[in-house]
Amino acid sequence: MERIIQEPDAPEPEATRRDAGVTESSRANRGWWNGNADEYQREHGTFLGDDRFVWGPEGLDEVEAELLGPAEELKGLDVLEIGAGAAQCSRWLAGQGARPVALDLSHRQLQHALRIGEGRSVDVPLVEADAGTLPFKDGSFDLACSAYGAMPFVADPVRVLRDVRRVLRPGGRFVFSVTHPVRWAFPDEPGPEGLSVAASYFDRTPYVEQDDEGNAVYVEHHRTIGDRVRDVVAGGFRLVDLVEPEWPAWNTQEWGGWSPLRGNLIPGSAIFVCERDG
Repeated sequence: MERIIQEPDAPEPEATRRDAGVTESSRANRGWWNGNADEYQREHGTFLGDDRFVWGPEGLDEVEAELLGPAEELKGLDVLEIGAGAAQCSRWLAGQGARPVALDLSHRQLQHALRIGEGRSVDVPLVEADAGTLPFKDGSFDLACSAYGAMPFVADPVRVLRDVRRVLRPGGRFVFSVTHPVRWAFPDEPGPEGLSVAASYFDRTPYVEQDDEGNAVYVEHHRTIGDRVRDVVAGGFRLVDLVEPEWPAWNTQEWGGWSPLRGNLIPGSAIFVCERDG
């Protein structure tokens, strides 16, 4: 869970745990990412690169991980990136000869994708849409991916998974990364204060930041590891791998609650490698 970035004179939102449904979560997170995309890209753009495929704050790179398959086998494949942000991952896929489409809820994030992509030889199609209602025909893609995009923020992950399955061709693979569920039991702090259990791992109540009128301005949804596995199966996929990246020695940065201190002791990310069942 990462704190909202506020304008200097804006009131601090109230952080709480309460229910937040599909519509409220989507509306809140669209507004958050539209309002904070500039700061996000300034702060993390160097780490993410312009055409690099990074699965999370640990810095696990698809070049080494090959969770979508060997890079040489991506050529000619249709790939959907969900929650693409500034489309860094899609740009890397295009560089391997794939045909990516970058989808995001946030108009402002896609404007950054246009900015970064300007003047490049490969043009990545950009689509503004909600992950739960993908505007594509059945069987449009060979692969789908989402690096911390959409899945941590949706109230109904099975709905998203079923729609991803719908747009994949038989045997298609969907790989997505999220905050590791065990992290929800710890404070979202990078230092020593973030190493003591402070909440129940089994409390699925969403984390919500809300304004003075009680309107959600940021929402994240917690699922246990078991919940995520059951969601994958209910969505019509077969789980073929679950990757928990270790924190590498070269990565000395802090990113919200992620840090070398915590990363050497507890997992920060979970990556689910799924294949369409049938």
